[in-house]
This record gives sequence, structure tokens and C-alpha cells, in this order.
Amino acid sequence: MKHKVVGIEKDSIAEEIGVKPGFKLLTVNGEEIFDVVDYEQLTTRENLVMTFLTREGKPFEAEIEKELYEPVGLLFESGLMSSVKNCKNHCIFCFIDQMPKTSRSSLLVKDDDWRLSLFMGNYVTLTNVSEAEFQRILKRRVSPLFISVHATDPEIRYRMMRNPSAKNIMTRLKEISNAGLRFHSQIVLCPGINDGDVLKQTLADLLSLYPASQSAAVVPVGLTRHREGLAELTVPDSEQADETIDIVEEIQRLSLKKHGTAFVFASDEFYILAKRDLPLYGVYEEFPQLENGVGLLRKFEHEFIEELKDRKPVSKLHRLDGATGVAAFPFLQKLFDRLKPYGISVDLHPVINEYFGERVTVAGLITASDMAKQLKSKLTGHKLIIPWNMMRENEPVFLDNIRLDELKNMLQTDIIPMCPYDGGKFIESLFAMSDERYENE
Repeated sequence: MKHKVVGIEKDSIAEEIGVKPGFKLLTVNGEEIFDVVDYEQLTTRENLVMTFLTREGKPFEAEIEKELYEPVGLLFESGLMSSVKNCKNHCIFCFIDQMPKTSRSSLLVKDDDWRLSLFMGNYVTLTNVSEAEFQRILKRRVSPLFISVHATDPEIRYRMMRNPSAKNIMTRLKEISNAGLRFHSQIVLCPGINDGDVLKQTLADLLSLYPASQSAAVVPVGLTRHREGLAELTVPDSEQADETIDIVEEIQRLSLKKHGTAFVFASDEFYILAKRDLPLYGVYEEFPQLENGVGLLRKFEHEFIEELKDRKPVSKLHRLDGATGVAAFPFLQKLFDRLKPYGISVDLHPVINEYFGERVTVAGLITASDMAKQLKSKLTGHKLIIPWNMMRENEPVFLDNIRLDELKNMLQTDIIPMCPYDGGKFIESLFAMSDERYENE
């Protein structure tokens, strides 16, 4: 494969050896480069032979001696040095299939790329990976991977993902384990399909591969109201959530006794559905499944309270509004009540998700249109705080394609995106906001 060089870092090795933008990289130490994984691993070495084609199409070879891990300084057309691998599944629970047409276009792309799993922690299924590609994963020591397992029973996984390649998941997980690599798993629980005894077997199979199998998360299926023509599914009710937690905690006890780690965790949503107290902060260990909503509330609470201990009350009452999802509202309301002795009052508003449907209750999927409709007559303060994960990363646009400035105009109030993952940073921002307010008065 040929990879076009689009830039050279200043004072880099690439600049020194005379590589120019427009050159095309062919090989490193005689090995063909498929993508950034090959490139990054092969160029870490101290002695390199790199072959290129010049802009005129002539061969160009460079022998390089450098420090271990010292970068060469080449910039390519894309970060992956290849196109993103698209999903080849037709999962019965796919959230993208349930997106309304008014959602921003980037949300309708189905990627399933193991490189993004390595670099960004995205969950992948490995169903679009050929045997040759899988062997390259093992050869390049790609670890850890984040894998959507859902079920280890071949027929049930096939039923859920509607892709024949889904059946070989345990074979591949065992090969990853035998190669000394690591992975984390997630299970999207669909009542009547992969719950109960199927869940028990899936978790037992995954635990059998510890320590290669580092952790597992069980999360409830998310269903929107846009499911015309899709498979008939239901979300877990309180009884099913209760049963799921019991299964998870049974495996936790077994794993703690055998390996000294809880290994598997149910998402916060299950405890809310079952009306059970969240596990204590220490149960979540190093929070390996935070992106799956596992332990997010306990972590936020712990950091919030620890940071609050060292704070003094603000000089004047600071009143503001907050918006969150229906699921987290009771927990956060109790937490925010702790702010009152410090002179900060947060009027928290649970936003019903009309855009996706009332069964979607998490804060990260709230849209600007729902907030505009439901909060306009309820705001009591001069500022509205929202979790910043309601918007696209690095861009102030909500899931319904409405921008932050547009929502500010709709509600006629200042809107402050806040960190939803770190309670300590949340308190720092909140008190800084209060101090700034009084300095300006």
C-alpha cells in the first residue's frame, strides 16, 4: 500500500533525510504498511530502512538511526492511514437504526473499527475482521481491545447481530488470551434473548479467560420511539433489572474469591430501574467500565463530596438551574442539596426525552429541542448548567442538530456546559462561576 505524505514536522528526522510532502511511503524495514498501527509499531525501532516514491514516482530509500520511540515526523492524509472500517452487522438493538432523520449526520455512521477500539476505547464486534486481519491484530500486539460480546452462545450472538461471523467470538477471545493480550467486554442486555441463564453462561465464559478478559459491563438495551420495521424488543423492567443485578453480583463474589477482582459490573441504570442502592465507591475498583455508565454516579458523588469539604460558603446566594435525564435526577438532586449550606442553590430539572422517546432516560441523549420546550417557563436563575456530553465532542451542537447558541436564544438564558464525569472538576467550576459572579457585581 502507498501512503501519501502531506506534511513534515519541523526539525524532524523526516525533514533531515529529505522526505517531502507528496512522497508516498511504501515499506518500513521491508514490511508493507497497512495503517497507522503498522506504522507506529515499526517506526519505534532504533534502526529503520524506509522506502518511498518521490513526487515524480522515483524510488527513494532512507536508512535511519534514531532513539527508541523517537518519532520520524511524517504526517499523512488521515489519522488511521486508511479508511474507517464500517459495521457489517444488522443488530436487532442497533441504536443508529433508531435515530430520527433530523439527527446530525455524523450520528448515522456505523463504524466498527478495531483501531478505534485501541486508540479511543470504542467497542467493536470483530465480525468485519478477516482471519488475515485478525492475525495482524495478534502480531502487532494490539491490547487492550474493547469488545461487544453480548452473548458467547454462537446461535444467540448470531440472532442478535444477524451476521454469521458473530458465531466465532469465543474462538477469537481465546486466541487473544493465548497471545497474552487483554480485552474488556460489554453485554447489551435484551430481555428474553441474552438475559437469565444465557447471561450467566456468557459471564462464566468471559471470566474463564481472566486475566486476558479484564472486565465486563452489562448495560440495558436502549430503545427509542423510532423503531418502525425493526425487531420487537423490550427494555428491562424493575424485576428483570433486579434479576440481572443478582446474576452480576453472584459472578462478582465468585471472581473476588478466585481472582481478587469483581470483574463484572452492572450499569447504574440497572440499579435505578431496580430501585436498589448503587454499590459503594470501592466496589468499582479502578472504574474500568466508566464509559458504559458503570459507577459514573458513585464516582461523581465521591469526587463532589471530597472537593466540597475544602470549600467555604460563597458571600452571596447564587441560584442557578440545572438539566439532567430522568434516570439520574433523584440521585443528583440529593447531591446538589449539599450545596445549599455553601450558598449555592441548584434548581435541577428532569428532562423527559420526547425526541427519542420516554424510555430513553440518560442525560447524554437529551436534545436541545426537548430542553427548549420543557424548561422555558421553569427557569428560576440566570444560568442553566448542563452536562457537556449532551453535545458533540469539541463542537457545541446537540443530537438534534441545534447549536448551543440557538438554545441560549430559545431559553433566553446563559448555558454553561459542565463536566459530568468528575465531581471534583464540577465543584471547581461551580465555585469559580460563583466567585466570578460576585466579582462582577
